[in-house]
Amino acid sequence: MSDYYKAKREDRRYSPGQPGVFKVSRSKIGLFMECPRCFYMDCRLGVSRPPGFPFTLNSAVDKLLKKEFDLHRVAETAHPLMEEYGIEAVPFQDKRIDEWRDTRRGIQHLHEPTNLLIMGAIDDVWVNPKGELHIVDYKATSKNGEITLDAPWQIGYKRQMEVYQWLFRKNEFKVSDTGYFVYCNGKTDTEAFDKKIEFEVSVIPYVGDDKWVEGALADIKECLEKDVIPEMAPDCDYCSYRKTAAHETYKFMKKK
Repeated sequence: MSDYYKAKREDRRYSPGQPGVFKVSRSKIGLFMECPRCFYMDCRLGVSRPPGFPFTLNSAVDKLLKKEFDLHRVAETAHPLMEEYGIEAVPFQDKRIDEWRDTRRGIQHLHEPTNLLIMGAIDDVWVNPKGELHIVDYKATSKNGEITLDAPWQIGYKRQMEVYQWLFRKNEFKVSDTGYFVYCNGKTDTEAFDKKIEFEVSVIPYVGDDKWVEGALADIKECLEKDVIPEMAPDCDYCSYRKTAAHETYKFMKKK
């Protein structure tokens, strides 16, 4: 077993009927929506999906964007991208911004009906003249053509935005339905590498609807309380791998 991945863990597992709160991150909500079985394997049985290796280039872009927007946060000025896209807003000033960005803390809310502590780490928050907050998420990619949010797999990005909007509303902030994705697209049509990557940066608005979150939390709680492993999602590659590997292993061992 590598140091990078622990196949089985004993901590951070839910016990049916437990009196204490149980932490559920934004990503775990996304996991439940994607595949309840994988969520159950993770949060009840302690067997999580093997993680993908970190995209350090994406992390670098993320850090640089935060530094750049923080300069305008201190100066209380609009970033040139806001002006370019006609967005009347400035980076939101709050002493908790670093806490909200911290994956170990993030912005949190105790959902009392389920006793689940929901948490999520944001990239940025902007505020408009009406005092409404716009949740902002940074993305980095490299692809040909126009950057959109139309791909089927990008529903995860949209849910991510909506959970953040829900969390800020539960923390008594006035939140706009419109959030923004700041997309950095690495250019591959330059004449030479010249020891640098150039990016085209676009800002894509998204009108979120967080009404589904409350129902999802109730479903998550119900799932955690049951001693029945949910059915695998039809399009879950992880479940398909586990099922096929187990089946082929059984067939092979049976021949001996």
